[in-house]
Parts: sequence; C-alpha cells; structure tokens
Amino acid sequence: MVRDMTFYKSPVWQDWCPGCGNFGIVAALYKAFAELELDPSRTVVVSGIGCSGKTPHFVKVNGVHTLHGRAIPFATGIKLANPELEVVVHGGDGDLLGIGAGHFVALGRRNIDMVVVMHDNKVYGLTKGQASPTLPKGVKTKSLAKPNIQDAVNPVALAIASGYTFVARAYAFESEHLKEILKKAITHKGSAFVDVLQPCVTYNDVHTVEYYRKRLYKLEDVGWDPVPREASEEAVTSKVLKAFEKSMEWDTRIPIGVFYVNPYVPTYEERIAEANPAYKVSYPAKQSIDKEGKPVIDLNTFKKLFQDYIVRTRVT
Repeated sequence: MVRDMTFYKSPVWQDWCPGCGNFGIVAALYKAFAELELDPSRTVVVSGIGCSGKTPHFVKVNGVHTLHGRAIPFATGIKLANPELEVVVHGGDGDLLGIGAGHFVALGRRNIDMVVVMHDNKVYGLTKGQASPTLPKGVKTKSLAKPNIQDAVNPVALAIASGYTFVARAYAFESEHLKEILKKAITHKGSAFVDVLQPCVTYNDVHTVEYYRKRLYKLEDVGWDPVPREASEEAVTSKVLKAFEKSMEWDTRIPIGVFYVNPYVPTYEERIAEANPAYKVSYPAKQSIDKEGKPVIDLNTFKKLFQDYIVRTRVT
C-alpha cells in the first residue's frame, strides 16, 4: 500500500510554539514513515517529558508518552517483548542526556535494534529555558540570569563511545536531509541515534536559524565515509576514532550527516536468541496471558525460556 505523509498525521493539534524546530522533525518523520511504508500497527513511537514528549500524540501509529528520562527503558521493554516491532524514541536533550543519560548509554552498549531521535535545542524548553546538558559552558541564553557554568555533553561523541552502531546528526529545518537520515536509521539493524539540531525560538536566542545557517555543512558533501571497510578491530577502531574527532567540530563549522555506521555488530535480540533459542519463537508478546478473561500461566513455556537460568540450591 502506497502511503503519503498525511497518512501518518494524527488529528491532534500540534501546539508547539510557532517556528519551533519540532515541526520540521515531525514532518520529516511523516515522510520517512511514508517512504518506508511502515505498518502503523507494527510501529511504535515512544517519548518522555518535554516539548518532544508530545510527538506520539501527533503521529498516527502506536504511541507511548512515558516518564521523564524513561523513554528508552520503556522502548526497550516494548522491543524485547516483540522484536518484530519498529520502535522509535523521541526525546529532548534534557530528557535523554540529563535524567535519562544512564539509559542512553545502556542502549548503545546493548545494540538493541531501535532508533533514538534527540530534539536538541540546548535548553529545557517546556520548563522556561534552563540550560540543558548540551548547552556549552559560558553561553547565556535569554532565560538564564548568568552564563552557563557547566561543560556541555557532546551527544554524537557520547553515542559513539557508548556503542551505538549508527550515529548521525541532522538539522530540523533541512527536512529532506533529515528524512533521509531517519530512513537510514530506521532500516539500520542495531541501535541508531540521530541528534537533531532543533532551534527553540522562545528560549534559545543564541542557537537560532541564522546561527545554524552560517555554520552547517553536510558530511556527504566532503566525501565522508561512515562505514568501516571490514569487521576487524583495527578497521572499526580507526573509523570510530575518526568519527569521534569529527564530532568535536563545532563553533565556526558544524557537520551534519551520518558520522558512523557499524553493520557488523550483532543486535541484543540476536544475542538473547543465541543464548536462549526459545526466544526466537516464544518471545513475550506471543505468550497467552488470559483465557476467557482468566489469567493463564504456561509453566512449560516459561520453563523453556528460563531453564538455563534456574539456579538450584540445597539448604542443609
């Protein structure tokens, strides 16, 4: 079934501030979903708290609006319960790299097959513009009484160091470019992270449309190759170090595009299935939980799933 972007647009009014970069992110998401012809019944958008947290309300697929900083563990549970689902997390830089930073790192090291899209505006937009973890030290936005006194987290560098096997940066108002990156992230097998530079027109008067227009350039325009030539440790390490170094470029020139892709790493779901072959055919979403309204516990199924993990002790 051929779908256009309006197929995925929900009837819920998008109540972000006029000119917000989030509009560009959602528009690109609609187009990516349409071009990939994703089945809404098998697609899940998960969010936390903040302006980005509203995203599931605006997309006509399964949606879960969760707790502050907890979008990734919710999404992890969804994906591991049913690995056939396409799971996309949307979170702000405060949500994902503040209270949710531990979960962000854990997803990368596990290489779970899902996508994290970060709405990166460098402030807490929903709570009146306090400095987020990505705001550089010494920068004073309009809502800060004094310049920020903390060093910034580099999202792309952190994602690479954490083990994400697809790491990219995009810009909210480069909609076609962002759409293509989202498509690549969704079709990638493994943990994918997209840092989307998203101007906050209300509270961040430093990182504006004009600021980014003067500095952004596309990695593909300078011949950047994000993929290691082979799966050897030497080739992967070399590519990781180059991507890490490129992620540090900011200030006068800011690269957007795909920094790093490693297609050679097995996913967490594959590792689970290797350790426990029953997971392939008996993952949790396939289990019966009731019969005629009454709870059902299939002990034989649970025994197959967990028999290798049962530790028997004898008390004397």
